[in-house]
Amino acid sequence: MEHSKSGIYRRFIKRPMDFTLALLAIIFLSPILLVVALLVKTKLGSPVLFKQDRPGLNEKIFTMYKFRTMSDERDENGELLPDSVRLTKFGKFLRSTSLDELPGLFNILKGDMSIIGPRPLLVRYLPYYTETERIRHTVRPGLSGLAQINGRNNLNWDNRLAADVEYVNNITFLLDLEIIFKTVIKAFIREGVTVVDRGPLKDLDVDRGERFDS
Repeated sequence: MEHSKSGIYRRFIKRPMDFTLALLAIIFLSPILLVVALLVKTKLGSPVLFKQDRPGLNEKIFTMYKFRTMSDERDENGELLPDSVRLTKFGKFLRSTSLDELPGLFNILKGDMSIIGPRPLLVRYLPYYTETERIRHTVRPGLSGLAQINGRNNLNWDNRLAADVEYVNNITFLLDLEIIFKTVIKAFIREGVTVVDRGPLKDLDVDRGERFDS
């Protein structure tokens, strides 16, 4: 899977900058990371981290880290309760402020992710991308991206993936700075996050149609 559009920033600067900024962020935010980890342990129990396989650069699978936001409450049959029940007020706060994403800084250090790039989606979505949409996997996935500053979870699948492709086709230093700035603003005002329970298909977006519904 090749993508021809490239440049000095994308090829030589973006990765070293990601590593440096992520390392500085971990050092600077270490008190917050510690406090959130302790609160997750106290309010939601173990494990503190939510880990899930996601496709990264060139569709290579990696383990993505987040702070846990849901409890493990189950019904009398041992089945997990709906997300709306397991997602506590504290979990909603972590998501709305994007504090649950902070462990992703370690993914950036490892080289699995970038600060800015298409958000890594579920592995099971891989067979359903069009050839154009697969361009999103020619760069490292990001903690935030163009789709996230233009609606986040409120965008339907087609618009979200189109924004990812647009980003890959237009990567520049200034665009990354703009996305970082707007991401911080949206996190502070808690804009653009919706929590929707879809039962056994909770991770699928019904707007995607048959490709993601099969």
